[in-house]
Amino acid sequence: MSGHEHPLTDEEAAAVFEPPAWEERYSGEETLWSGDPNPQLVAEASGLTPGTALDVGCGEGGDVIWLAGQGWTVTGADFSANGLARAARHAEQAGVGDRTDWWQVDARAFAAGGRSYDLVTTHYLHPPDGGMVEVAGRLAEAVALGGHLLIVGHAPSDAFTHLTAGHRRAMFLAEDLLPGLPDGLEALVVEQRPRTVTRDGVTVDIHDSTLLVRRTK
Repeated sequence: MSGHEHPLTDEEAAAVFEPPAWEERYSGEETLWSGDPNPQLVAEASGLTPGTALDVGCGEGGDVIWLAGQGWTVTGADFSANGLARAARHAEQAGVGDRTDWWQVDARAFAAGGRSYDLVTTHYLHPPDGGMVEVAGRLAEAVALGGHLLIVGHAPSDAFTHLTAGHRRAMFLAEDLLPGLPDGLEALVVEQRPRTVTRDGVTVDIHDSTLLVRRTK
């Protein structure tokens, strides 16, 4: 939300959730993210046998690259073409381009279409107005028998008072997503995990809402 010298209007805040805003963010030369894998992905996927994986909202590809380095064959999905282009370059630079492919899709309209994966994962994807409940159900349809779905997001917290009300409403607890899941899934992890981050030189304690489920039928 940098570049705004005034509080965002409702219209401006809503636009931040849409593809054009992210195409613009990814259009420059500056790297937006660290490139490091998200910690809950490392915690959960390190114990899984590598197979096929889908990372939805992959951004610049940090999680895709980590998974590919662990032996997974990974599809990175995002609604930003510029983001996907960056991710593909980073994967090539990391030497895992042959283990990755890319899919431009909006998670809110995601349909498995017969595709299935041993691991479906998404981190810090926050559709507005509680939309992550529906997205969780959509993503679950792409999980193969015996496979896993890992969803991680920001839990509501006073640490995010600097964000717009719309952004705060988009956050969720892990248990909030359970009603959106189809039958045949076993919940393995449903919790908020503490994590410490540094923002503008200040250490802040936040929580990652972490949902891990396995398809059993």
